[in-house]
Amino acid sequence: MHDIEIDEKILSRNEALARENREALKGRGIFSINVVSSPGSGKTTIIEKTVELLRDRVGMAVIEGDMQTDLDAQRIARYNIPVRQITTGKACHLDAHMVHHTLPWVFGQGKVQLLIFENVGNMVCPAEYDLGEDMKVAVMSVPEGDDKPLKYPTLFHAAKVLIINKTDLVRFTNFDLQRAEENALKINPRLTVFKMSCADGTGLREWADFLAAHSMK
Repeated sequence: MHDIEIDEKILSRNEALARENREALKGRGIFSINVVSSPGSGKTTIIEKTVELLRDRVGMAVIEGDMQTDLDAQRIARYNIPVRQITTGKACHLDAHMVHHTLPWVFGQGKVQLLIFENVGNMVCPAEYDLGEDMKVAVMSVPEGDDKPLKYPTLFHAAKVLIINKTDLVRFTNFDLQRAEENALKINPRLTVFKMSCADGTGLREWADFLAAHSMK
């Protein structure tokens, strides 16, 4: 009972700060997404491709969350857009407090219309922590199996968007795209689903146009 009370207090404080973050971002016209997945699903590559397609249309910034190293932030920095590293250490997720401290940096980057958070590679803890984003984006990849939504329902219930990534690998596996989508929609019928491959470009243009439409409202 004591552990449950502590967890509830932590989440309650996080929710309060997430609301502040959301209002601050909204007040400056910034649309934000929180990209969550297990390690190796390809979310950094998705962000790279997103930046390539949108940087001339939308003012962007990226906040990279990792337990150690700034390797992903270095990858994004090559595209000459603002990127900030949050090294979480032993924490397995970003939280609203960490984000709160980065907002002055975001607001100092000129015209930012789209802010992308890349969360720590983990499908469990990040699902429960609101950062103040407008949209949580769940990413699952073909090598992980089409039953992923059933195994990690909290994330898929919290997400507004699902990206099924690495679809170019379907022919090498027993992954069923239709079953994967059906499993996700069982958890959350309101999900918007994109089937994507960063290798052959499938779905990238549709995803970029979707983000641009939300960012330029």
